[in-house]
Amino acid sequence: MDTLILSRIQFGANISFHILFPTITIALGWVLLFFKLRFAATGAEKWMDAYKFWVKVFALSFAMGVVSGITMSFQFGTNWPGFMETVGNIAGPLLAYEVMTAFFLEAVFLGIMLFGVSRVPPWLHTLATFLVAFGTTMSAFWILVLNSWMHTPAGYELRDGVVYATDWIAIIFNPSMPYRLAHMLLASGLTVAFLLAGLSAFRWLKGDRSEGVRTTLKVGAWMGALLIPLQIFMGDMHGLNTLEHQPQKIAAMEGHWDGSKTPVPLVLFALPNEETRENDFELAIPYLGSLILTHSLDGTVPGLNDFVTEDGEVLHPPVAKVFWSFRIMVATGFAMLALSWAAVFFMRRGRGVEGLPRPMLYGFVGMAFSGWIATLAGWYTTEIGRQPWLVDGVLRTSEAVADVPAPMVLSTLIAYLVVYAALIFCYMGVLTYLAAKAAKGEPVKVFDAPRSGAAEVRAITPAQ
Repeated sequence: MDTLILSRIQFGANISFHILFPTITIALGWVLLFFKLRFAATGAEKWMDAYKFWVKVFALSFAMGVVSGITMSFQFGTNWPGFMETVGNIAGPLLAYEVMTAFFLEAVFLGIMLFGVSRVPPWLHTLATFLVAFGTTMSAFWILVLNSWMHTPAGYELRDGVVYATDWIAIIFNPSMPYRLAHMLLASGLTVAFLLAGLSAFRWLKGDRSEGVRTTLKVGAWMGALLIPLQIFMGDMHGLNTLEHQPQKIAAMEGHWDGSKTPVPLVLFALPNEETRENDFELAIPYLGSLILTHSLDGTVPGLNDFVTEDGEVLHPPVAKVFWSFRIMVATGFAMLALSWAAVFFMRRGRGVEGLPRPMLYGFVGMAFSGWIATLAGWYTTEIGRQPWLVDGVLRTSEAVADVPAPMVLSTLIAYLVVYAALIFCYMGVLTYLAAKAAKGEPVKVFDAPRSGAAEVRAITPAQ
């Protein structure tokens, strides 16, 4: 493999590891605020029990996200200097806005949120929780503004091969930004919903019958049941927007080769073959592709063969990777729909959490990190689907890569993968440890300073 492929794999590995943790913290911050507001309104200790357990998960995820995000920024200089050289006038300010409006906000109030529950007035702690949650969302906003602009660039002009901003409103609110932002925020909500339900089901199966566990299991199941239909609707809207601005990506997602073919069938499964430029095998439903993609039974959709120049240059993304990533995302989404709706049905029909069949509880445990699978599959669909462009129609990926020997990139890639494997193992281990200790009612030691200011380590049980 050459430097280009290795650099793409390395960046993909970094972003794949990094995105796992903001996907949790973006929505979990708002869930913690909900817990705090419910405690303030009702005085029920179950809400504070839930807050004290899940704020630990937030803190761990936030720390992992910050550390992995730092390594991401290094790659713009080490692996992709052509990116900043060409579009730095756009990317630089947007990344700076993310630091100024989001990261500083999180850094200032995170300490109050984590350690101030018994040291500051309740209203101030609630405000700190809100500002941290708002900061994580603002961080996602600016990152997705830049990412969306790379897919649907607007408000710029080219001078001597360098991009200059002409309209910052058009840059920020570029054509795909609202759909991409909403899709990502809902993905974060679903990730947290199933993490809530999964870890709570694990504690329940371990014998924990506390009100805090009942509450978080219900909240997780209801969140999943309410958000997944919204995500399906937003996914459809996002798909229509992508068809308008990046039809080659839609063609790859659908395994659709012949643009003159109408009506377009919905290909459920296929074996795309880029050498013969057709599907070796496919299982398809007639007319349904046109109906979903154009909302018309006889609508036409550009095919992959429409994106090959006369001299044979391919201007569409790798088909099989996009095709299967999209189906993994959709299949995971429908699994979420089935499990969450079934859980809500049983809880309403029976005695709340006690009405959930034991296999369903195991299902939630098994799908605790299903949001990660769906998010990564969706991210691969989006980012691989942009190839061969780094900035659509402006900068090719091959034009931005650094002139670095391939063995050097390979060595750092291996180092990243080893470190990331160790970190994800430790992260999952710590979450399991926290859930298991809490399920047994055993104290979990956290740093806690008394009001006098002298630091000490104090045991906090779930009941406290």
